[in-house]
Amino acid sequence: MNENVRLIKTFFRGFPIIILVMVLAVLSAKKYLNYVTPMYESTAKLKLADTDKGVTSANLFKDLDVFASANKITTEIEVLKSSNLINKTLTELSFNKEIYRKGDVLAVELFRNSPITVEGSFQSEKALDKRYGLNVISKNEYQFFYPDSKNGIQGKFGKPIKIKGGTLLIGLNELYIQSKKDAKIIDTYEFEFLSTQKLRDKIDKNIDIVPVDKDVPVIRINFKSNVPEKAALFVNKLAEVYIKDYIESKFRAANTTVDFLKEEINNSSKKLSASENNIQNFRDKKNIINITQETETDLRKISELKIQQTNIKMNLDAIKSLNKYMASGKGKYLELAPNFEAFTDLLSTEMVKNVKRLQTDKKDLLLIYTPENEKVKIVDAKLKDYEDYQIESIKNTEKNLQVKYDQLSYDITEAEKVFIGLPEKEKELTVLNREFNLYETNYNFLNEKRIDAEIAKAAKISFHKIITPAEISKTPVSPIRSIIIVVAAVLAMLGSILLIYAVHFAKAKVNDIYTIEKNSTIPVAITTPFIKSTESIKDNFLKEAIQMEIKGMIQDECVLVISSNDKSKDHLFHSKNVADAFKNQGRKVLIIDATGQLENKFDNNDYLNFSDSKYLSHTQSVFQKEIQEKMKNYDLCVIHNQSIKEDKLALLFMSLATQNLIVLDSRKTAEKTIIKMELLKDEFQLPNVWFVLNKAGYNPSVLVEIKKLWNKYFQKTIR
Repeated sequence: MNENVRLIKTFFRGFPIIILVMVLAVLSAKKYLNYVTPMYESTAKLKLADTDKGVTSANLFKDLDVFASANKITTEIEVLKSSNLINKTLTELSFNKEIYRKGDVLAVELFRNSPITVEGSFQSEKALDKRYGLNVISKNEYQFFYPDSKNGIQGKFGKPIKIKGGTLLIGLNELYIQSKKDAKIIDTYEFEFLSTQKLRDKIDKNIDIVPVDKDVPVIRINFKSNVPEKAALFVNKLAEVYIKDYIESKFRAANTTVDFLKEEINNSSKKLSASENNIQNFRDKKNIINITQETETDLRKISELKIQQTNIKMNLDAIKSLNKYMASGKGKYLELAPNFEAFTDLLSTEMVKNVKRLQTDKKDLLLIYTPENEKVKIVDAKLKDYEDYQIESIKNTEKNLQVKYDQLSYDITEAEKVFIGLPEKEKELTVLNREFNLYETNYNFLNEKRIDAEIAKAAKISFHKIITPAEISKTPVSPIRSIIIVVAAVLAMLGSILLIYAVHFAKAKVNDIYTIEKNSTIPVAITTPFIKSTESIKDNFLKEAIQMEIKGMIQDECVLVISSNDKSKDHLFHSKNVADAFKNQGRKVLIIDATGQLENKFDNNDYLNFSDSKYLSHTQSVFQKEIQEKMKNYDLCVIHNQSIKEDKLALLFMSLATQNLIVLDSRKTAEKTIIKMELLKDEFQLPNVWFVLNKAGYNPSVLVEIKKLWNKYFQKTIR
C-alpha cells in the first residue's frame, strides 16, 4: 500500500478529534476575545517644511544657519520622539490619571465617561503607580480600598480623604450624570495616578513614528490605546505641540538673531565711522582730493611740457646749426644759402626778400656805375646792415630758445617731484578704502538680515502642516478577532494532527500488510477484515480456508498451529472459526486446546485439552506420538496454541506443526512483534511460519476508541 495513503488513513481516523479540538480552540478564542482589552490606533500625517521648495517666505532663512537647518526626516522623527516634546504634550492632556469600572473578570477604563471624578495631591511618589479600589455605596458615600486590602475606608463625595503619601478628593461627575440619565453610579471602581516614568513608558510602548516614504517629507504618527479617544487626542496634540514648539523655536531664534544683529550693526557702524575718519585724515594730511584724477592731470601736464620741450629742442638744434653755418661763412653772407626752416618769422622772410632785391639792384647799378660809386656803396651798406641784423637775430633766437628749453626742463623736473612717494600713498589709501568697503559691506549685509529676521519674528507661521488629523478609531487594531480565531483554529488543527501522528508512530502497531512486508520475510497467509455481524463470520472463514488450501497449506494429516505473541485470546477467534470452517467443508478435524479456552465449544470426541499443568513435563516426542496416534482417524489437526510471550509450551507446539499461523492484530499488535517472530523462526527453526492479519483495513475513529475505553472504564467502576 502506498505510504502516502497509509498516512492519510491515519489523518481521517483522527479527523473527528481534529474537528473537536478546532471547535474547542475557536470557542476558547472567542471567550478570550470577550475578556481581552482591545487596542485602538489613530494616525495623523504631518508634512514637513521644505526649505528649498517651500513657501516663498521660507527663503528669508536661507542665508542664516539658524534658519536654514535642513528638515531631515529622520531628525524630525527623533524630535517628535524626544522626551521634551512628549512631556509638553502630556502636560496638556490628563493621561496621568486612569479610572476603571471593575467587573468580575475585566476592568474597563472610563476616560471621559466616568460618573466619578478623582483628584489628588501627593507628597510622596510611593502613592503613585498603585491601583486603588473604590466601592460606591450610594450617591453620597463610598468605600476606599488600598491595593490588595479588603478593609475599606468610609468616605463622602466632595470631602478630602487622607491616604498614605497624599490626599484624594473624590466626587461625582455631575455633567456626565446629567448628560446620561441611565448612568450607573453605584458600582465598583479602580483608579490609578501614574508617575511620569510609568506614563512615559506606556507612551513609548504604544507610539510609532515613521516616514511615509524616504524621499517624501511626510511623517505618519501612530499611537495605540485601549481608549480610542485617547489615541486620537494624543496624536493630534503631539502634532500641534510639535508645530507650536517649532514656531516658538523659530520666534526665539529670530528674536535672538535680531538682538544679535542690532548689536553687531552698532559695532559695525562705529567701525565704519572710524574708517571714514581715517580716510579723511589721510587725505587732509597728504592733500589728496582725488588721487587718480590728480595723477592723471600731473601726467598730462608733464606730457605736454615734454612735448613743448621736444619742439623747442628741435628748433634750438636747427638754430644752432644755422648759427654755425652762418659763422663758418662769415664775410660771404651773400654767397650762403641758409636753411631757414627753423627761422621762419615774417620779418626774416621780408629781410631776405629785401636782400635779394638789393642784390638785383646792385647788379643793375654795376652795369652803369663802378663799385666805388656812391649808389653802389649805398646798396652795399644796406646789404651790410641786413647781414648784421640777420646774424644777430639768429644769435638772439638761439639764446631765447635755449632759455625756454632750460625753463621747460626745470618745470618737468618740478612736476615729476609730485610722483615721489605716490605708490606708498596709493597703498595706504587702498588699505584704508578696503577696510572701509569691508565694514560697509558688513554693515549693509547685517541691515538686510536684520530686516529679514524682523519679518520672520513678526510672521508667527509654521512651514510644517498637519495634512491628515487623527480620528477616533471605531475598530480595534488588536486583537483582530478574525485573525485570532483563524490562527486558533489553524494551530488547533496543526497541533491535533501532530498529536495524532505522534500517537500513531509512538504506538507503532502493525496496521496493515505493508508494515508486515516491510519488516519481515514471513509471508501473509490470510487477512481477516473487521467483521461486525455473526452471519458474516462463517462465509469469511470458509473463504479463508479455501485460500489456505489453494496456497498448499492444507494437506492430509496436516497439523495447523494457530498462535499469537501477547495473549492467547488474541488468536482464539481464529482458532475456533478456522476449525469450524474446515468442519463445514466436510473434513474431520481434531481440535487440540493448549489453553482450555475452547472447552465445551466442540464435540468431546474431536477435542483434546492440553492445558493441564501435567503436560509441562511432556517432551516433544511424547506430544508428537500422541498427536500422531489421534490423527489416524482425522483429516487434519488444529492446535489452539498458548501465547508465545507468556506460556512455556507455545514454541514446542509450533515445532510440531505442519503449518504455523501467527495472528497479528492490526490495532493491538506492536510493530516490533513482526521482527521478534522473524528472529524466533530463525532461532528455533520453526516450520512453515505464516502471518494472519486480523482486522485488516480496519481504521476506526478515535472517538469510537475513546467511547470503548470509556465504556470499559465505566463498567469496571460499576463492578
